[in-house]
Amino acid sequence: MTILLVTLALALLVGVSVGLLGGGGSILAVPILVYVAGLDPKVAIATSLVVVGATAAAGAIPHALAGRVQWRTAAIFGVTGMVGAYGGGRAAAFVPGEWLLAAFGVMMAVTAVAMLGGGRRPSTEPRTGPLPLGHIVVEGLVIGAVTGLVGAGGGFLVVPALVLLGGVPMATAVGTSLVVIAVKSGAGLLGYLSSTSVDWRLAAAFTAAAIVGSLGGGRLAGRVPDETLRRAFGWFVLAMGVVMIMQQFLP
Repeated sequence: MTILLVTLALALLVGVSVGLLGGGGSILAVPILVYVAGLDPKVAIATSLVVVGATAAAGAIPHALAGRVQWRTAAIFGVTGMVGAYGGGRAAAFVPGEWLLAAFGVMMAVTAVAMLGGGRRPSTEPRTGPLPLGHIVVEGLVIGAVTGLVGAGGGFLVVPALVLLGGVPMATAVGTSLVVIAVKSGAGLLGYLSSTSVDWRLAAAFTAAAIVGSLGGGRLAGRVPDETLRRAFGWFVLAMGVVMIMQQFLP
């Protein structure tokens, strides 16, 4: 019971991360489910897809109401991401769980460095023109495959792609990312269910707590400056990536 209560308390933080930063849910959920709840890595990844997908859908609501979603980008990113995520989820059956967690940590660290180290600075005004279709399709397929393979909702890759490559303001990237995460997580879960089961009772409890946190995080997002959100996201992802890598390679 103590482990369950601790797990659910941490689930609130997962939700706040998703609602505030547009990602980071799986970055927290997978380690919590593996190291706190004691799940097998692949079961934890599949369960995190349930949690992150539902939480992202709930967290997207306040962003959508505030006009912080680029719907065309979200739709194209979402469809191509679903294709990649399903393929990644099927491929995960052939990769050891420890390798998946290690790869997860490395990708987190690389993404964080990109967010903290530069690239294109996001504009302070919403982008006036649509993002190039070709870029969205390629990024959607690649990030979707990562989503399905390592159980990441993809926000820690979608947000930097929109901010650094698309010049989208951080708050808008967060809202758009949440819509993308919701649909891609569902596709990745379908791929995983072909070879892995989900602890549905734990997933439901974890998701309920995370949704409460995501709604609060979504309300805060519009009040925090873009640059502050961007740097907080980068440092957060870097710290979690280092922890994940150390867990896999240190005795």
